[in-house]
Amino acid sequence: MTERELKNLWFKFFEQKGFKKIDSASIIPENDPTVLFTTAGMHPLVPYLLGEKHPAGNRICNVQRCIRTNDIDEVGDDSHLTCFEMLGNWFLGDCPKEDMIKLSFEFLTSPQYLGIPKERLATTVFAGDETAPRDDLAYNTWKECGIEKVYFLNKENNWWALGGGVGPCGPDTEMFYDTGKEPCCEECSPACDCGKYLEIWNDVFMQYKVENAGEKANLLARPNIDTGMGLERTVCVLNGTKSIYDTGVFKKVIDFIESKASVKYEENKKSYRIITDHLRSSTFVLGDFRGVVPSNVGQGYVLRRFIRRAVNHARNIGFDCKYFGDIIDLFVDKHGEDYSDIASKRQFIKDELAKEVEKFSKAIEEGYKEFEKVINGIERHKMFASQKGETVENILSGKAVFRLYDTFGFPLELTKELANERGYEVDEEGYKKAFEEHQEKSRSASVGAFKGGLADNSMESAKLHTATHLIMAGLRKMFGPQVMQKGSNITPERLRLDFNLDHKMTPEEIAELQDFVNNAIERAIDVTVSEMTVEEAKASGAVGVFDSKYGQVVKVYSIGDVSKEICGGPHAQNTKDLHHLKIVKEESSASGIRRIKAILD
Repeated sequence: MTERELKNLWFKFFEQKGFKKIDSASIIPENDPTVLFTTAGMHPLVPYLLGEKHPAGNRICNVQRCIRTNDIDEVGDDSHLTCFEMLGNWFLGDCPKEDMIKLSFEFLTSPQYLGIPKERLATTVFAGDETAPRDDLAYNTWKECGIEKVYFLNKENNWWALGGGVGPCGPDTEMFYDTGKEPCCEECSPACDCGKYLEIWNDVFMQYKVENAGEKANLLARPNIDTGMGLERTVCVLNGTKSIYDTGVFKKVIDFIESKASVKYEENKKSYRIITDHLRSSTFVLGDFRGVVPSNVGQGYVLRRFIRRAVNHARNIGFDCKYFGDIIDLFVDKHGEDYSDIASKRQFIKDELAKEVEKFSKAIEEGYKEFEKVINGIERHKMFASQKGETVENILSGKAVFRLYDTFGFPLELTKELANERGYEVDEEGYKKAFEEHQEKSRSASVGAFKGGLADNSMESAKLHTATHLIMAGLRKMFGPQVMQKGSNITPERLRLDFNLDHKMTPEEIAELQDFVNNAIERAIDVTVSEMTVEEAKASGAVGVFDSKYGQVVKVYSIGDVSKEICGGPHAQNTKDLHHLKIVKEESSASGIRRIKAILD
């Protein structure tokens, strides 16, 4: 079965069951300060999970493009990807748990759909604890369906919650394919990492809410169900292949790399797979209609890391990076069918990739110089130490080795190789510690747990969201309709808005923009919302990216004669609620992209 066939079956099944198909959202989150990328199908649906009415109704389904970087170091094995597509369906405000489990069972086992023998399936359900009771309903429903292997597992395995454990939460049930491997022990279950069970689907029952950390969960007045099935991993299972890299476009890319590389695939699968995965992720990030370019911060930093890791691993197998463009073509040919923004940005993706490869080549050269400086510094230290009768070991500190990696792109293996040639060792433990500290800072600052979108739907954030619409209206009036929002990040304290502009704004321009927004605030204009088709939204003059992001019916928020934008909400009810806006900073975000930071006071 191909990915296309699985997608078609998914939509056929759920549309027959009364679910409305919606399109994938951007891979760059809108108004969520806690994550860099869309990490799951539920992510863009946060307002609707919290009670906003979805234009498509209470039962919806889609395929969402996602990026997750928490497993980036696992890429290279048989099953991990940083970029993947997630099949999902939702009950919004309607939580018939038995119905969802029976739908899952039917789709997995029916000969009309996936046709997996029920003997090859295992499922897990929540075992219960002080937060909430055991999920006997899920257990009994699976048993009624004829699934023999149903396991009660703890909160770590079968409970979904926000970061910190406060807010909407609930048990989930996970579905696994039994690969046929022998059990690793008597207690072998889907909780093991032995490889016998491979997860293919997850139904989350968001039916509780925790008010304070550690307290017992209370039932939600408006529960939801959120499900997710990994497209690539499921295709791997259905085709009986050992690795996702043996399927579809992955196989085509690996075959192409092998035709040009000096090292064969079987000799270094990890490097082949990292190149394949990272260039695919780069294609999705650069090709997204809210796409970013390589930089030193945020999504741009992750994109830069994808590209530079691909370059390093290309060096490992003797693959010339001039062929990266051919790999991009293979991915665009494949994914452009579903994502028109990727198809339209083919040349842009290839150009930006080539520019970053060239920059990295120069950075590597600078890295060689920096390496020499580190060695020379140690040699000088040794000379002064010998005069005092002291000795200095030939070891490069972990901090110095990490700086070579983080600033100049030197992988640890390259630094060790150069150090050994000069008779030096590398403090690998110190390097790992510095690396972990950097990861933790990055995770705390930007990646975070998926919490803000759901946990922070406050009135302050809604006001700042309305303020971003006013700022965009002012920018477009000042600089023309070609100015578009390129990303936003909103917390209850401030807003951050990225937009395209070819110059640094002058103090006079900033003052003019601020006055425009505050004038609209003083006019006390009502903020209204209408539901209409994409075609009607276009005809009405609404601002938006009219492509695969939106479904057939969209919400259009209007602020009098000042602003009209396609948006999911939430917003203030009237501009007077904003009181007064102050722009605190205007700066560069990336090449051709400016950033405004503002507060309401």
